[in-house]
Order: sequence, then C-alpha cells, then structure tokens
Amino acid sequence: MSDLPRKAVTRTAKLAALPLGFAGRATWGLGKRIGGKSAELVAREVQQRTADQLFKVLGELKGGAMKLGQALSVFESALPEEVAGPYRAALTKLQEAAPPMPSGTVHAVLAERLGEDWRELFLTFEDKPAAAASIGQVHRAVWHDGRDVAVKVQYPGAGEALLSDLTQLSRFARLLGPLVPGMDIKPLITEMRDRVSEELDYEQEARSQQAHAEEFADDPDVVVPEVVHQSAQVLVTEWMDGVPLAEVIADGTAGQRDRAGQLLARFLFSGPARTGLLHADPHPGNFRLLPPDPGATGEEGDEGADAAPWRLGVLDFGTVDRLPGGLPQTIGDALRLTLGGDADAVYEMLRAEGFVKDSIDLEPDAVLDYLLPIIEPAEVEEFTFSRSWMRHQAARIADPRSPAHQLGKQLNLPPSYLLIHRVTLSTIGVLCQLGATVRLRDELESWLPGFLPVEDVEGVEGVEDLEDVEYLEDPEVPEDVEVLDSEGQDAEHVPPAPRSAETVDAG
Repeated sequence: MSDLPRKAVTRTAKLAALPLGFAGRATWGLGKRIGGKSAELVAREVQQRTADQLFKVLGELKGGAMKLGQALSVFESALPEEVAGPYRAALTKLQEAAPPMPSGTVHAVLAERLGEDWRELFLTFEDKPAAAASIGQVHRAVWHDGRDVAVKVQYPGAGEALLSDLTQLSRFARLLGPLVPGMDIKPLITEMRDRVSEELDYEQEARSQQAHAEEFADDPDVVVPEVVHQSAQVLVTEWMDGVPLAEVIADGTAGQRDRAGQLLARFLFSGPARTGLLHADPHPGNFRLLPPDPGATGEEGDEGADAAPWRLGVLDFGTVDRLPGGLPQTIGDALRLTLGGDADAVYEMLRAEGFVKDSIDLEPDAVLDYLLPIIEPAEVEEFTFSRSWMRHQAARIADPRSPAHQLGKQLNLPPSYLLIHRVTLSTIGVLCQLGATVRLRDELESWLPGFLPVEDVEGVEGVEDLEDVEYLEDPEVPEDVEVLDSEGQDAEHVPPAPRSAETVDAG
C-alpha cells in the first residue's frame, strides 16, 4: 500500500464492506450446502474467509480499525474451539504486524519533526520497520551516543483515521458481537473514541513510559525501556529485544508461559500501586519475554529450569488510566467479601458504588452466585487459565437463557471503572491464551488495596507505611505516630514525577 488511507469516504467504504461481506459469505455458504457440501465444512470455509477479510481490512486501514482488532484479539479465547482457529490466526496477526507505510513518508515526518538534518541524530537508521501497528510504526536505529533505540513514527492523518474508523465501526458493532461472546462491543468503541487525543499525544506517552521506566529501573521481573527523545509524532526509546508474547503463546515452553503469565498479573496489579498509572493496552504485541539478568536467580515457587529467570518487557504507554491512589479500594474489598461469602455486604458495597442502580432490586445471594465463578482464580493458591475456562465463563454470561445473563444485564458499570474492567478482562484473555498457571492470589495480596483484612497485612510485600494500609477495616493510627515516606516526607501517595521534557529530550 502506498500510504495510510486518510480520506473518510475511502475508509468508510472499506469498513462498510465488512458487514456486506459477512452477509455475502453467509449466502455463499448456503449455496454450497444446497450443492451438497456438509454444513461443518461450509461453516469452516465461511469462517476462514471472514477472518481473512477482517485481517485484511483492519490491518490495512490501521488507525481505529486496527486498534479495535487488537482489542478484540485478546478475547479469541472466548470463542468456541470449532470456530476459534480462523479468527485466532487472523486476529493475532494484528498484535505484531500490519502493512508498513513507505520510507518516503517516514523520512518526511522525521524531517518535519526532528529537522532536516535528522539523520545526524542517528549513527544508523533502518528504513524497513521493525513493527507496524495501529497509529504508528517502529524503526530500529542507533542513537548518536551509541544506544540501540526504537523510533516510533506516527502515521500522517492518524487522528482523522482513528475518529473516522471508530465512528463507522460503532454503526455495525452489533455484527462484531459474535467475535467476543458476552461482550458489548459498542461501549468499547465509545471508550476508544474518548481516548483518541491521549493515544495521539506522544508527549503524554513519553511521560507515562518514563514514570514506569524509573519506577521499575531496578526491578528483577519487569523491564520498561527508557525514553531517549520525544517530539510531536516521533518517540525515541531504548530498544528492547526479547521474545514477543504472541510467540510465547504459540510456541513457548510451559515454564515460559507460566512465567509470562505470573509477571503479566504482577504488572497489572503492581503498576498502579507503584506509579499511579494503569497500562491500558494489554495485548500480546506490547509485551516481550526477556532473558535473565546476569546473576539473577529464581524466586521460591517457580518450577522448571527455564521458568524463574525470564523477565517481562513492557512497551507502548499510549493509553493509560490515571489512578493516583492505585486501584480502587472497592475492588479489593469486594473480592475479599465475595470470597468470604458475605452476600449482603457485597451487595451493599456494589449498590453504594453504583454497580447496582437505585431503581433495581436484586437478591444478594444471586449476585454472589454471579460473581464467584468469575473470581475463581483468586480462590485458590494457583490457577491454570485456559481457553476452555474462558469459553465457559463467556457462555455462562452470553446465554440469554441463563440466570447469569439476566442478572448481568441489570448490573451497571460506573464510568470510572470502565477502563479498569476492560484491562482486567483483556489481561485474563491473554493469560488464557498463554494457558498459564498463575499464583494470582499472591499478586492480589501484595498489591490490591482491600484484599487482605487488617490482621493479615503485616509482612506483606509493598506494605511499608500508612498509604499501604489506609484501605483496611481499621485505619486509625495513634496521634503520636508520624508516618513518613522513604525520603522523610509526609506519606501522601503521588506517582513518581517523570523527568521534564528537557531532560527527556536530552537523551
């Protein structure tokens, strides 16, 4: 392709062809069946053709089309196995690659944003992109100081493309429903539209990434590349090698998949607690499994010779949720009370937080029965996530005849929880793709406010001062006790301040 299609009429026509194509293939399938082919064989052919067209259109258009495809790709675990194969192959392609834009366009963006002498900033620059994604593509280069870097270049017209795509996709969101059983696609598209400006803002992305890089700089498990330089439409960060998570899902050993799953869960819950930010784009293309740090040793409980040393590399901080106090206390409290079987307390908490509207009355025990299967992974010491478990949960909630479906329709998701909910579901989707055995409860106890009762909190990792226990049932502290943070300041939780633009740009 010659460039990112920018004209709204062109993009709209391509996207509008998707539902027409779905309908045409259904008619074609009916003809095949009348001609004597088995229903099963015809269905597989129709699904494969649908998947191929879906990838072709969403991948070529990039923008919001591909962004939606990436978001949907983590939920392929919920598809019935007989139809998952074609969609899995097509959608997972969207996690790592898309048709690139021409080198001439890339050079023009670099000249406009970095100056006509932009090549002097690099010792080498590879014109062939290392990755091409939804709103930009990444080139490998060597910075003028000798560091290997990733140069992320935003597609010209990406903003217009994002809005155009998401507007058009929302019009036939209902037709995409079968791709993710039990999930309403329209709110997902609406939320993406609301965050278009953030997605395009590389200055904001640089701040979010640098905050994570500084916080996790000495972490033995999670690696975030440092920001080297940033300007409008161009972001330069340290290069990260490693095995893409999509490859671990496809070909990784059991030890690698378990380790990746454990660290993915750890990053999901520890990130907000440590930085006040939630990485909100958890599809496999944004993660790498990195080889061990020299001299690193495994942690207690890791199994397999190759399990313990691997680290998780995290990329792309274009979409984040700002949570200055970490994940909301209500989530931990609700999980703890649900696991404890306290139906009345759970129900009252959900009503107080707006999950149950005042105009609706539900049976507390029915709400508890609805929630317990979903939080099964937190009930045991370790849990093996699987596609079959994900399919069971999706079917339970999607089946209009089931009590879970009827109750789920009456629950409400407050706007402040929307992104947290999507990120959590997406992460669970990736864990199921990995088929990872994860000690999820360990991460909840270590990082989720409210999950542990006050009598169990002593000695837990991450609990060092008042800010870590203020969510507990009895948060009172004697008046003569002064609580200070590690630098002797008043213990008010604020995320680490990222370096200034001048510092970031200095490289």
